[in-house]
Amino acid sequence: MERKLSNALPVMLDVDAVNALLKDDPACAAQLLIDAARGGRADAQAWLAQLYLDSRGVIPDAAEALYWFQRSAHAGVPMAMNMLGRCHENGWGTLVDYPLAAVWYRRAAEQNLDWAIYNMAQMYANGRGVKRDRTEAFRWFTRAVEMGHARAMHFLGQFYEYGWETPVDTTRAFALYRRSAETGDYRGLCSWASVLTGEGRIDEAARLIGRAIPLAPAHYLDALAEQLRASPHAALQALASQISAAA
Repeated sequence: MERKLSNALPVMLDVDAVNALLKDDPACAAQLLIDAARGGRADAQAWLAQLYLDSRGVIPDAAEALYWFQRSAHAGVPMAMNMLGRCHENGWGTLVDYPLAAVWYRRAAEQNLDWAIYNMAQMYANGRGVKRDRTEAFRWFTRAVEMGHARAMHFLGQFYEYGWETPVDTTRAFALYRRSAETGDYRGLCSWASVLTGEGRIDEAARLIGRAIPLAPAHYLDALAEQLRASPHAALQALASQISAAA
C-alpha cells in the first residue's frame, strides 16, 4: 500500500488508500502525508493539518495544524481556507480573531464550499467578525441549504418557524428539520424530535434524541438535558438522566 500511495503522490493522493491506512496504521498514514506536505502537496497539507487537530497518527498540535492549514489555504485549497477560518474563530493554535476568520470563510465560500457558506451564515447570525445581520444570515443559510448542507437546514428551519426575516412557514420549517434529521445531523434529529413530540409521537422522538446524544458536543447536551428534564413525558425525562450519567 505504501508503494501505491508513494507512486500516486506526484499526480494525486489516493484518498481511499490513505483512509484505509489511517484505519489500519494511523502513524504510517500520517508519515506519508507529512512527506507529501513537506514536498509541497497542498491537498496533503490540508489533510495533515486535520490529523493534528484530530490526533490521528500524530500527537495533537493546534499550532502545527494552523501552520499546515495556512500553507494549504495560501495554495488555494478551499477546505483549508475554511479550516483556517475555524482556527481563527476558535483560537486553535492562535489567538481568536473573528474578522480574520470571516475573511477566510468568505474566500472559501467564493469557491462554493458549503461548509464555508454555512460558517459565513453563522458569522452574520452571531455578529462575529462582521456586523450582525439576520437578513444576510438568512441569505447565506439558504445558499448552504441549496447545496444540501445538513446543519444549515436546521438553522434555516428556525428562520421559517419563528418568522425571522421571512413570513412564518411551519410546514417549510418542519420539512427542513426532517431533511436535516434524515442526514443524521444531531441538531436536525433533535429539532425533528421536537416536532414529533408536539404531535404526540413520543417513542419516535425519544429514538431520534437517543441517536443524537452520542453525536452532540457537551455544551449542546447540557442544554438538551435541561429541556428534557422539564418534559412531562417519562421517556424523554429518562434521556436527560442518560445524558447526566454519561457526563
